[in-house]
Amino acid sequence: MRTKPSSWTRTTSRYEPYKVPGDADSLHPVQAYYRRASANTAILKHREALRDWKIVVKKAPNDTTAKLRMLDCEKVVKRDAFLKAIEVDDAPSAAEGLDVEHMAVDSSYDGAKLGDKMTLEFVEDMIERFKTGKKLARKYVFQIIMAVMDLVKKEPTMVEHEVAEGHEITVCGDTHGQFFDLMNIFNLAGKPSEKNAFLFNGDFVDRGSWSTEIALLLYAYKWLYPNSFFLNRGNHETDDMNRMYGFEGECRAKYNERVFKLFSESFSALPLATLIGKKFFVLHGGLFSDDKITLDDVRKLDRFKQRQPGQAGLMMEMLWTDPQTAPGRGPSKRGVGLQFGPDITKRFCENNGLEAIIRSHEVRMEGYEVEHDGRCITVFSAPNYCDSTSNKGAFIKLKSDLKLNFTKFDAVPHPNIKPMAYASNGMQGLI
Repeated sequence: MRTKPSSWTRTTSRYEPYKVPGDADSLHPVQAYYRRASANTAILKHREALRDWKIVVKKAPNDTTAKLRMLDCEKVVKRDAFLKAIEVDDAPSAAEGLDVEHMAVDSSYDGAKLGDKMTLEFVEDMIERFKTGKKLARKYVFQIIMAVMDLVKKEPTMVEHEVAEGHEITVCGDTHGQFFDLMNIFNLAGKPSEKNAFLFNGDFVDRGSWSTEIALLLYAYKWLYPNSFFLNRGNHETDDMNRMYGFEGECRAKYNERVFKLFSESFSALPLATLIGKKFFVLHGGLFSDDKITLDDVRKLDRFKQRQPGQAGLMMEMLWTDPQTAPGRGPSKRGVGLQFGPDITKRFCENNGLEAIIRSHEVRMEGYEVEHDGRCITVFSAPNYCDSTSNKGAFIKLKSDLKLNFTKFDAVPHPNIKPMAYASNGMQGLI
């Protein structure tokens, strides 16, 4: 999402200048620490954030919000230290010891049955269950995640897809747990099929409060149509983001901790990019810090060596970087990754025989934006993001002629559950 002017900081559900409680007329110098603490909290740099929260609390002892944010940050720092301490390189799979075949389905489950393969009947029944707030049987949740994990592990880091005559592919950006808007996408673009392919370009989960429903439905379609339904990993298909922005909490609330661990394992196996018709390079974030990087480097990237993207490297850049209007490269407004200019995009496209890159990762008020002289296209598919941004959503259709056809759409009504309902306490004000 594009940042607000530097004199503003996100403190509640909207942007407002930080003021010391009781002082309605003037900004206090502590605002700089508050702003930096909020920014570092949002990008999960909790140790750095904690130092600033402590300064804010010391300088503004009556600010109860800052005190709560500091305490939340302390808890996260302690939790991260504990997780680091127990981390092992060869941890067993979350699927180990999970006997799904002999697992009983709860007698209260009243939906379609799932055998050893996905069916359209099961998918359609799943959709109706999710629309009415019902869940899947836990056995079927395990079954879906494990089946898709096996499928995506066999896919290359960069999937290469050709659009055959009479076929088409729809490219969608971030959906962020907005299940009812996803249903609208399928209404507008047509339901997935062997001829009506889809590519979801990361950030399926977090923020919105139907992330498990979206993840399970996308996985079910992947199982049903493995050769025409594609999933790229986004920066929110990562453990740190899921712990803070809602997906882990939602998995626990609706299913259990093991469901989250299986999803986490499957996310780390997702491809990082898709090449459509040898002309459009689709990835969640953007381009690289080194002009020498080519599509062959992406093909050769072993995504299984490093489950999480970390703070540097090729995987991190593919998930986190953003375009800028100025030439060259610049620091990231997010604090992670970098920004790349139109000259960087032009060189990358020319060096790799591409027409353009297609990426997501940022809100666009019209749902999409064509930048960098047509060589960088952003598509974002979560309209009225977090029920607060008033943006449109969009998707892109390509047929065998590889012409880009854009469709914009508005948000649709959904049940009265707020975004970030399952997020860690310290994140609920950082929509």
